[in-house]
Amino acid sequence: MTVHIKRIYEPKQDKDGIRILVDRLWPRGLSKQDAAVDLWLKEVAPSPALRRWFGHDPARWTEFQRRYRDELEKNATAVEELEHQIGKSDATLLYAAKDLQHNHAIVLQRFLGKD
Repeated sequence: MTVHIKRIYEPKQDKDGIRILVDRLWPRGLSKQDAAVDLWLKEVAPSPALRRWFGHDPARWTEFQRRYRDELEKNATAVEELEHQIGKSDATLLYAAKDLQHNHAIVLQRFLGKD
């Protein structure tokens, strides 16, 4: 199965498959209907403390990736739920961050071995 990543603000496409929001907070200014989310797995998002520490600062990117992978390894239940969902069909991990190169969805996709 293919796992894509994209900003939740981008339009839904047929190739998205199951659309899984992987942010802890609901995206600003977006209704649930407009988001077209099939599943919201906030448990796989970075912890609030890690998210605040990172602050989308590219200078902290390398360390953020390490810390987030550590969190994922300790969060087997949530990761297994995500793996179960993406094992059914193609999937798209949705995130709200503006930075397309430095966001947790990239780390999560790599962690799952689906990049």
